[in-house]
Amino acid sequence: MSIRARMSVSARNSRSTHNSRSTHNSPKHRGRSSRRRLVAAVSGIAAAVSLGAFGIVTHQATATPAAPAAKEQVGPPQKTFAAATAYALAHPAAVPTGANDWACRPSAEHPKPVVLVHGTFENRYMNWAGLAPKLKDAGYCVYAPNYGGKEGQLLQGIGDMADSAGQLSAFVDKVREQTGSSRVDLVGHSQGGMMPRHYIKNLGGAAKVDKLVALAPNNHGTSLSGLATLAKAIPGAEDLTGAACPACTQQMTGSDFVTALNEGGETDPAVDYSVLATRTDWVVTPYTSSYLAKAPNVTQSKLQDHCPLDLTEHLGLSYHQTATRFVLNALDPAHAQKLTC
Repeated sequence: MSIRARMSVSARNSRSTHNSRSTHNSPKHRGRSSRRRLVAAVSGIAAAVSLGAFGIVTHQATATPAAPAAKEQVGPPQKTFAAATAYALAHPAAVPTGANDWACRPSAEHPKPVVLVHGTFENRYMNWAGLAPKLKDAGYCVYAPNYGGKEGQLLQGIGDMADSAGQLSAFVDKVREQTGSSRVDLVGHSQGGMMPRHYIKNLGGAAKVDKLVALAPNNHGTSLSGLATLAKAIPGAEDLTGAACPACTQQMTGSDFVTALNEGGETDPAVDYSVLATRTDWVVTPYTSSYLAKAPNVTQSKLQDHCPLDLTEHLGLSYHQTATRFVLNALDPAHAQKLTC
């Protein structure tokens, strides 16, 4: 099935005008034509991104800011991953609205800061331009790092995941220092829902993390076809595969990283885990790879348990209203609301 056929309804709508120009009747040919036109439209930017992967820095951003008070460009809220990606092409170092307010102090109602962890080939803005402002409006102190990529690079989350977990650890310590909170809650998408488990298991994160809420995480790895499909769906990502993306091979089913991560137990009793998968995931394949082993501190379901006919896929999940409610419920179970479509 073509990528376009598997994209969420919102992502398909955002490209409907573009796709209507195709003069071919074959669905397969239309999907390939759409990708060719997308690549042509962003070829110049994608080339710059590829160069950035090898050390050409044109913007200023860090995975773990040296000074929390440093000014960061704030991008507007977005309703879809496609819209956020379009904005990030021109503003790769943007921070989503509501995130990285270093003057924020947690309230009694929401005493733990929330750290948002993006996925592979994504960055903090692409992933969280929809959820971050909603969490901020709900009263949370919200933070979002870029990790696993060079400063100013559009596509992040490609570096060695053990190193990325170290970057996350440093960022969490900075958040804890600035807010005065002993523990944080993590919300992650894809790799961002799985990689923090390395931090929790091996880098002392169990003493600093209260909850890990994961949207479409690849907890048991994914197929090569899933990673290849993800690379094709994000402008410039195909240029960063292979040697330039250690995280790609580490996320494959049966990799040494995945095997070591799951050995000796998949969860820590000090942390509460919540997982939301989607049956129509074309990146984490099979989608059941998202699920953790059953445990008293693990809550998990799939989007279609609540919205049976919903076709939202991997990239669209972090912008889905049901997923947003899932996150809010997991962060504050005392005030949980029924998940609806």
